[in-house]
Amino acid sequence: MAIEKTGLVLEGGGMRGMYTCGILDVLMEKHIYLDGMVGVSAGIAFGCNYKSRQPGRALRYNVRFARDKRYSGLLSLLKTGNYYNAYFAYKLVPTHYDVFDYNVFEDTPIECYAVCFDVNSGEGVYQRLTRVDDDFFEWIRASASMPVVAQPVEVGGRHLLDGGLADSIPLEFMMNKGYRRNVVILTREEGYRKTAEHGLWLMKPMLRKWPKVIEALEKRPAHYNKQLQLVREQERMGNAFVFRPMKPLDVSRTTHDPAEMNRVYQQGRDEALQRLDELKRFLADEDKQSATSTTDE
Repeated sequence: MAIEKTGLVLEGGGMRGMYTCGILDVLMEKHIYLDGMVGVSAGIAFGCNYKSRQPGRALRYNVRFARDKRYSGLLSLLKTGNYYNAYFAYKLVPTHYDVFDYNVFEDTPIECYAVCFDVNSGEGVYQRLTRVDDDFFEWIRASASMPVVAQPVEVGGRHLLDGGLADSIPLEFMMNKGYRRNVVILTREEGYRKTAEHGLWLMKPMLRKWPKVIEALEKRPAHYNKQLQLVREQERMGNAFVFRPMKPLDVSRTTHDPAEMNRVYQQGRDEALQRLDELKRFLADEDKQSATSTTDE
């Protein structure tokens, strides 16, 4: 039998993703690197630093530019149609202000995917990220481009928006890729259930050019709650190790408050450290099973 692979599944959630950053930074500091990963929206926008092995980077640049109008805000939305300025956030920041480590990302043997949503077909698009080039940052931007506050991103011959419209918690995707056991990082607390999209009636006129987006928003609560059920099932079976906030994060998706970013980040760090031994046992069990499979073969 082939050696089992362990995956990492990263939910989005805007600045709730600072919780994810706190956990990932602890994993990097403890030299815990898994075999593959998939991220949605903020999950991949922040999570790509796990593959480039840059702890602290996602928090650092978000705090630095939290109140910088060049980075994000209503002015950018009015001028460009994007709340997060595409040129500044996805071109200048990773190449000039807080440099993304291209070489390490490309050399680190972690299979990495970004999830996007095709606004014309209504399908999920799962793009493997291997080479850091202009398209690399466009795929990540597409995955994190929320409807109404961002324009569709044209990349790979498609027009794309936030991956959460298609697959908010892509655990099933990783399982189908051969990752039987996975570490899942959610940004909603235990017991959370998604209800009808708030303000959808107001968004519909603004999204009339993309009926597939409206359809996805209408179906998203049922789809999301079904995915939560799969996460719980895999957790009960011992195939998933799940981080979920022990208390609600209570932070705006687009907060500009560095104190709030640090608070949410620290919660992720604290919970990761608190459960570190538990995580190591989960990963050690995987190693034992892989060794047994190889011996049996």
